[in-house]
Amino acid sequence: MPSSPASAPTSALATRVLEHVARGDHEVGHRLTEHALAAAMGVSRTPVRRALRELEALGAVASNPNRGFFVALSAARLRKLALRAPAASDDDELYLRIAEDRLAGDLAEIVFEAQLMERYDATRLQVQRALNRLGREGLAERKPGRGWAFRPLLSTVEAHRESYRFRMAIEPAALLEPTYRIDAEAFARIRREQLQMLDGGIESWSASERFRVGAEFHETIVGCAGNRFFVDALKNVNRVRRLIEYRQQTKSSRDRSRLYRQCEEHLQLLDLIEAGKRVEAARTLREHLDVVGTLKTGGDPMRAARGANAIEVHL
Repeated sequence: MPSSPASAPTSALATRVLEHVARGDHEVGHRLTEHALAAAMGVSRTPVRRALRELEALGAVASNPNRGFFVALSAARLRKLALRAPAASDDDELYLRIAEDRLAGDLAEIVFEAQLMERYDATRLQVQRALNRLGREGLAERKPGRGWAFRPLLSTVEAHRESYRFRMAIEPAALLEPTYRIDAEAFARIRREQLQMLDGGIESWSASERFRVGAEFHETIVGCAGNRFFVDALKNVNRVRRLIEYRQQTKSSRDRSRLYRQCEEHLQLLDLIEAGKRVEAARTLREHLDVVGTLKTGGDPMRAARGANAIEVHL
């Protein structure tokens, strides 16, 4: 086994698998199952096996005829290896081009594979992967034949602003539910991911991966309220705002510095909740959403912060 990997993985899926395994903070020797990785990646086991073979060649994982694949490097070394991979794969680029054109109104509600192949000079397999990803994320659905229909999206600044106002109403309220119970394992996972974002993920992870980490952070916080209506509502908002968030993260250099602040605020929020200070956490969360929402929709973040501080949250 090599003492240290010489280069980053070359395929998009190998990079995604590497990032996924590194986020798990597994011990060296932890067994990796193709079935679980295929489910996490949204692909079949065959491409996952090829990705694992690529990672094995780099020394990131190892295999045993009787055990399958297992982790060969510490999580810290895996993360350093992942940092050398491209920030966005070819699949991400096509996916984001389709998303951008849909948000701009340049694509109709129903599209066809052949149409997209010609428009983007892409193979059928590339288009299918992008459409399947849109389907997995709840942004499009397959129609009879080769047609795909886009689902409703947030595509205007005003709609985006409304989504944050809605979240400001439900997320702090979820923290104050009498049924709120911390999920220690889930909290440890989202804390670890926020630290990984600060430790290079903000610069190296794709826009879609950064969005996933942020969305799952908030969904985990809200999910601990034990009220399915809160978390279902938040998941629906996250689904419809996903593409406009991708576009902002891809185009705006200011997003990177903002993401550092967001991660630090996320960690502060976890500290408050775990310390039993849920009223203060609810107030902090409302202010966080107000400032972030204002930044993303072109308002005055200082004014938003003053307004959020003026609002009292009561049990």
